[in-house]
Amino acid sequence: MDEKRSTIFTIILIASVILVFSAADLIYGDRLYSELENKVLASRPEFSWNALLEGDFTRDYETYLTDQFAGREKWISIKTYMDICLGKQEINGVYLGADDYLIEQHLPKQFSSVQENKKLSLLEKLVSEWNASVMLVPTADNVIMDKLPPFAVCYDQVRFLEQVESRIGPEHYIDVYTALRQHADEEIYYRTDHHWTSLGAYYGYQAWAAAQDRYGGRYHVENMETVTEDFLGTLQSKVNLNVRKDSIKYFPETMNPVSVTYDYNVVKDTYYEESWLDTKNKYGFFLDDNHAFVEIETGCPNGKTLFVIKDSFANCLIPLLTSHYERIYVLDLRYFNGRLFQFMKKYRPEEGMDVLVLYNCIHFLEDFAYVE
Repeated sequence: MDEKRSTIFTIILIASVILVFSAADLIYGDRLYSELENKVLASRPEFSWNALLEGDFTRDYETYLTDQFAGREKWISIKTYMDICLGKQEINGVYLGADDYLIEQHLPKQFSSVQENKKLSLLEKLVSEWNASVMLVPTADNVIMDKLPPFAVCYDQVRFLEQVESRIGPEHYIDVYTALRQHADEEIYYRTDHHWTSLGAYYGYQAWAAAQDRYGGRYHVENMETVTEDFLGTLQSKVNLNVRKDSIKYFPETMNPVSVTYDYNVVKDTYYEESWLDTKNKYGFFLDDNHAFVEIETGCPNGKTLFVIKDSFANCLIPLLTSHYERIYVLDLRYFNGRLFQFMKKYRPEEGMDVLVLYNCIHFLEDFAYVE
């Protein structure tokens, strides 16, 4: 009899929980965007017999329920604290590092030699056709290793960068790894976000200037200004821990009048967009977050042109390059569907232009792709 009562009680409890959360979902409705996680949330999939039979409907509906679950952000926090109590050092793909550092996890098994060779072959073609320079920035797990928890496993980006230099030639390769390792005890990566800081980008800029035989002393660290001390980045969103917030600093613009055109449409007179500082995604302050194509007129009348193929790591470094070029074109391949070489030729002046590939290593392996 006691066993029967226990079974009935369990069924009632589970049904009540399902009923409560279903009612909460109906009351709150679907959300389009999660500011905490900085992502668009899945919408309710349309039902069709074909989608059901092929398994697409059930998979998409499971994603939808996961994204739209009532109190999702609170549950992320609860799960994180439970994992910490169990002694876990990695949660949701994020290492809990020393000194409040959250460091994105990249495992060796995530990147095969086939994937590496495919990306390197594409890079070789681009470098050969356009005499391009290549700056691939290692992520925090390969630079500030002393912040990692004991026995943390990481994909060896140093080995991969050695392959890059060997394949494209040292004359095209910009060694930013060595520059960052020399300053590993400084705040060159955000504690709560996967990007490098403006200080890290500054050391990257110096490596670029040295490789290009350019003057790299135009900027001084003591002149950086702080625009916010209230930044919680993408890694904090994954674990939703109450951690120390980051500050965002930048190098103020020169006095030259500038024009920045985003996606052939919006024109601004600055490299920085302060409205992002009122959002969760404060890193969007640099170059107005991510755009498919950006055209920059720097006000530096030297007739030189630069074409940058990049990910978001480039956003806080590009303003430092503007003192060396009159025009800079910036292309994000994630939002580009055309033929790359044909597109670049449209913007190449008669006197030629420099080309720079600027990604972090992981984004390069995941996202770098184009049609010639």
